[in-house]
Amino acid sequence: MKAENSIPALKIGNLEARVPIVQGGMGVGISGANLASAVANEGAIGVISSVGLGIFDSDVKTSFAEANKQALIDEIRRARSMTKGILGVNIMLALTDHAKHVRAAIDEKIDIVFLGAGLPLKNFVDMSISELKKLHTKFAPKVSSARAADLIFKHWAKNYNHVPDALVVEGPLAGGHLGFKKEDLDKPEFSLEKIVQACVSCLKPYEERFKKIIPVIAAGGIYTGADIYKFLRMGAGAVKMGTRFVATYECDAADEFKQMYVDCKKEDITVIDSPLGLPGRAIVNKFITDVRSGLKKPFECLWKCLKMCDYTKAPYCIGQALYNAKMGNLKDGFAFAGANAYRIKEIISVKDLIETLLKEYKLAAGV
Repeated sequence: MKAENSIPALKIGNLEARVPIVQGGMGVGISGANLASAVANEGAIGVISSVGLGIFDSDVKTSFAEANKQALIDEIRRARSMTKGILGVNIMLALTDHAKHVRAAIDEKIDIVFLGAGLPLKNFVDMSISELKKLHTKFAPKVSSARAADLIFKHWAKNYNHVPDALVVEGPLAGGHLGFKKEDLDKPEFSLEKIVQACVSCLKPYEERFKKIIPVIAAGGIYTGADIYKFLRMGAGAVKMGTRFVATYECDAADEFKQMYVDCKKEDITVIDSPLGLPGRAIVNKFITDVRSGLKKPFECLWKCLKMCDYTKAPYCIGQALYNAKMGNLKDGFAFAGANAYRIKEIISVKDLIETLLKEYKLAAGV
């Protein structure tokens, strides 16, 4: 089945993905070269998460920042060796060394840099704006409100006479750290549908001023091809999906991690209080239950990898916990997951997943 006959392509500048799906960048090490390249090979956009990659390096204790940077470079090169498709890197601006990650991704000529966990206003990369404008790499910040989107685009327009190339809008049903207060997660006014529509409207003046299309990429709780159809009808240019891609053979996580998704029930999906002071959606297990009961998990802080982390007060190291989970050690870690993770019943290939989503899209669109 040819995707272009049933679903509009995603265009970001001179890049064109025939399947308007962006695979979510999931750390630590959940979405690496294997998953990203498999997604890119199917005509969608594969994304590597840069967070904590250095933790897999034996030299991490001597230089965490350098280990992170080199690990990201290696992961991008490995992905490139497996695909000619579109690749992105997801970078958290909350990382102490985020600017090094951005520069490394640019130097490796990554197609898109997705910027989350903070607003890219100042010092998000160590280069001049004139250099930035000439790059092959496109930029797509991630926000949870039209207000944040307008703040970013207004700042770029005023200070750089330039704006980002796309915008990811993530709603409250996403997995991992969430850009909402815990008490706002279930409020109708914060639904993804409302935020997407507001952001589409917000970007219109910038599209007109800079004479370019700036696609909105809807994320958080999107599960079926019918969901994709709904958000494209609302004006989104694409969707971003993370949870669905975890339960694939190509996902870089251990089988034990993937099986948690297959086995979990709706009541197992919970919102935790992260050590970073943010709510996060995860699958409840003994590790989470222990922490909630007040049990501390002793750890050695190798390096202050996240700017807002106070390791002296944290009940556990979130980087280490996510690394453990990725490696299949769920006794000493946990799995982030979206609100719809309980709907997953089997592990399939990336190819089969995307074909299923496209069939569902066609059915919803009546084509």
